[in-house]
Amino acid sequence: MVNRLACSLVGIVQTVKIIPGSIAHQAYGRLECTEQFVCNYGLNPTFRDTFEKGKLNISGIDLEGEVRVVELSDHPFYVGTLYQPQISSAPGSPHPLIVAYLRAASAFKTSENRKQGK
Repeated sequence: MVNRLACSLVGIVQTVKIIPGSIAHQAYGRLECTEQFVCNYGLNPTFRDTFEKGKLNISGIDLEGEVRVVELSDHPFYVGTLYQPQISSAPGSPHPLIVAYLRAASAFKTSENRKQGK
């Protein structure tokens, strides 16, 4: 399902279109972002239909329509990207996906504590 990209994305900065209503869209609060890539692998286009029909949803594509973000919409936070959000994250200016991940983890912990009566 994953294969070596025909053209390496290492060191490339790309615009990613975020799919409305996705977890990524909720995190970014906008429909586009610009991200720095450091990868050589991506979704094999042969399996795109399989992804689009399954639970792992495509939630971000580049300007050519290639998949760059996937997520499980029925999971509190399962988002996979071909870029590394931590590269553009800094103290005082954290990346939106990192903030969303931390919020989801905190909410999960809070709900678990409630279930256990803590």
